[in-house]
Parts: sequence; C-alpha cells; structure tokens
Amino acid sequence: MTRTRIEGLLAAFPKLMNTGKQHTFVETESVRYVYQPMEKLYMVLITTKNSNILEDLETLRLFSRVIPEYCRALEENEISEHCFDLIFAFDEIVALGYRENVNLAQIRTFTEMDSHEEKVFRAVRETQEREAKAEMRRKAKELQQARRDAERHGKKAPGFGGFGSSAVSGGTTTTMITETIIETEKPKVAPAPARPSGPSKALKLGTKGKEVDNFVDKLKSEGENIMTSIGKRSVEAAKVLAPPINMESVHMKIEEKISLTCGRDGGLQNMELHGMIMLHISDEKFARIRLHVENEDKRGVQLQTHPNVDKKLFTTESQIGLKNPEKSFPINSDVGVLKWRLQTTEESFIPLTINCWPSESGNSCDVNIEYELQEESLELNDVIITIPLPSGVGTPVIGEIDGEYRHDSRRNLLEWCLPVIDAKNKSGSLEFSIAGQPNDFFPVQVSFVSKKNYCNIQVTKVTQVDGNSPVRFSTENTFLVDKYEIL
Repeated sequence: MTRTRIEGLLAAFPKLMNTGKQHTFVETESVRYVYQPMEKLYMVLITTKNSNILEDLETLRLFSRVIPEYCRALEENEISEHCFDLIFAFDEIVALGYRENVNLAQIRTFTEMDSHEEKVFRAVRETQEREAKAEMRRKAKELQQARRDAERHGKKAPGFGGFGSSAVSGGTTTTMITETIIETEKPKVAPAPARPSGPSKALKLGTKGKEVDNFVDKLKSEGENIMTSIGKRSVEAAKVLAPPINMESVHMKIEEKISLTCGRDGGLQNMELHGMIMLHISDEKFARIRLHVENEDKRGVQLQTHPNVDKKLFTTESQIGLKNPEKSFPINSDVGVLKWRLQTTEESFIPLTINCWPSESGNSCDVNIEYELQEESLELNDVIITIPLPSGVGTPVIGEIDGEYRHDSRRNLLEWCLPVIDAKNKSGSLEFSIAGQPNDFFPVQVSFVSKKNYCNIQVTKVTQVDGNSPVRFSTENTFLVDKYEIL
C-alpha cells in the first residue's frame, strides 16, 4: 500500500464511523475498519474484508494493551512523545501483514533489547587488557634479571626503552626504573635516543596513563621479541561478534539461544533451545529465491516456517520459498523464515556440564568445580563460570586453576574465565578455599558465545525461482546463552 492510500483510508475513517451504534467495525467496498475507543482516541486496524474478524479483534486488543506500557495517559501528546517505542512494540505484533504469536510479556522482553553480544565484547576486551598487563610485567621482570646477570658478569646491560649503554651509569637508578615498571599498572616509558658518547640525558620517566599497546610497541622498537599471540584466544572469541567480512547480497543469520537449569546433585531440570534463520537480501534481483535447508538433527527438534512460506515445499523438498512464487522477499530487512524449538530433560543433551563440590573444612569451605564439554562438535568462546561467594569473608584462596579468575568483591562473585572450550580443551577444574557454607556457592551461572550451532540445521544452497540457478550467499552462525544455571 502506498502512503497516499493509507492517508486516504485514515482520513475517511471519522466520516464512516456512526457514533449512534455500538459496532466495533465499519466495512467499505475494499477494506474493513476494526476500531476500539480509548478515552478521547481511537485504535484503528485496517484489514481486508476476507480476514477473520475474531482474530482482528484479538490483535486490536493486544495493540491497545501495549499502549499503557509506554504512555502514562491516553492523550495525543503522550502518544506522540512515545511514538517510536510504540512503533517498535507494534512491529513485534505484526510482521509482513501477519499477526505474530506473541504475548505482552514477550513484547516487553523483545523491546528491551538487552545485548548479550555487548556484554561478551566487554568481557573479551577486559581479558585482553589483563593478558597484556601480565605480559608487560613478565617482560619487565625478564629485563631486570638480564641487567642483574649483566652486572654480575661485568657486561653491558641491555638497552631498554631508550636506556642504552650510556644510560646505565648507576645500578640503583636502573633498578628503580625497572621496579617502577613492574609495580605501576599502566606505565609510560618515554624513550630518548641512545647516544654512543657524550653526557646522557636518556633517563626519563614519563607520566602515567598511556595504553599498554604503546608500551609493547616501544619494546618492539628496541629489538625485543614480543609474543604476538597475546590474547590470541580472546581475539578469536571477539571475532565471533564481528560480522562476516564477505557479506553477500543474500545473507543468513542462524541464531540459537539456550535456557538451561540443572540441579547441583545432577539431573537436568529443564533445557529449552530456540533457533531461527533470519534472511537479509540487499539486492532486488535476488529477491525471488529458495533456500535449501539441510536438517541433520536427531534430537527431535520442532520446526516451524513463517506463515508466508510454502509449508508443503519445505516438508517434501526441505526448501524455503514463498507460497506465491511470483512474489519477492522484502529487501534490506531481516526476515525470520524458519524457527525451531527443542525442550528436553535428557541429561545427555547438556552441552557443557558443571560439577561444583563445596566441602566444609573447619571454619572454611573447600570448593572444587569442574567443567566438561559433552557436545564435542561445539567450540565455546569466552566462557565465564560465575560462582557466588559469602559476603564479608575476604578474598578466596585459589589452589589449582585452568584458565584465569576474577574476584568481584563488590558483588561477591568469583568469575572463572576460559577463552576457549573445545574438543582439545574439553575439561578443566578450579579449586579455592573461603569461609562459608556449601549453600553459599549456588546458583552457579555460565555464559558463552559460539560460532557453531547446537542443532545441526544449515542452509546448504540458495537458488533462484526462475531457472533454478545457484546464488552466492553468506552465513553467520551464533549460539548464545539466555540462562544457564546450576541450582
């Protein structure tokens, strides 16, 4: 429908409405107006005459219930002020002219737009910074040891950050500089050019506040071999969030979210997984296509196609195409064409098992926690296992650990951070001691992101409706955590 036609239909509505009757709809030759009074305003739904009026009334009722969620008063000014919030909410109710199967709570969740990807990106960035700081301190210690060895053997101390042979005029100064580098968290060393002779002005300590990357660059400029693999796994985890570089005119985003609750003594209480294939077409000449889907899942996933998709074609030939082959998919918008759902209490379906064993030992509690990847085809990036701690008992004493940890004293949490869990690194453990009772260390929560999907549902080929010729396409896979708890 063109904008002019929509404006014309809306302008005609007040003239057609008869206030003397109690009807909730008005019909013309081409359309049906379904409406509902809301104080001084009207909520109007314009549909075709052959639509189901009972469904239209139900949809209208849901529209009207959404408005009080965003507007304190049903007045024109209040509606205008929150117009974009309302449009986003309405967009969740109706897509491509069809009513979506959603309720008010789901609409509220969808419009909040809590970005798990942003949280993961921040966690990855923090991991990278910590690794760079640790590498900086290690390198500074190596340089300090090299100077001591050189002084012991009467050789020249190696130059560092502009501190050449002329700079080593006194061991005390050099040691002081090195210790400062080790102790300060964000050092800045301002190098002066080393001179072969003449008075030295090379010893100079800069101010704090420079980035760690600049420090590493200075080490490289002095000929030091810096490991280029600092935070390599974290960088790989960050790539999960980055959009594919070669995004074709036909692009598909396959996203899955898992919600899982386990008991601390074993047993899966509930596991629910939702997946969807989102289609994005940026070129109009590829708008009339069919997607060839390969479903190798053996767990009993329930599949559901979009109402506009030909269900018979999908059932018989595993192809996603529109009911009317002459029509085209929308351009420059993400369209959900296929979704699936898996709900189970089968323990063997758990992708990552967590076993937490707190045992009392005198006044303290020894906690052993281990993980094991059951689904070896997965590669989980930036895994964070969060263990709650009792408040006001100090810092936990870490025994053995695979990976790294982070103690959040403000929120009383211990975060066990693992850059990658895959078939080569499928299990690991953490041991720590702290005052408390066994119940204090639950619920344990897990978060991760993966480029490999849990359910083996993939688009293998895209072809045009006319001529059946293949079309280049790109795919982006994401597997995220909605909730993952051990109670």
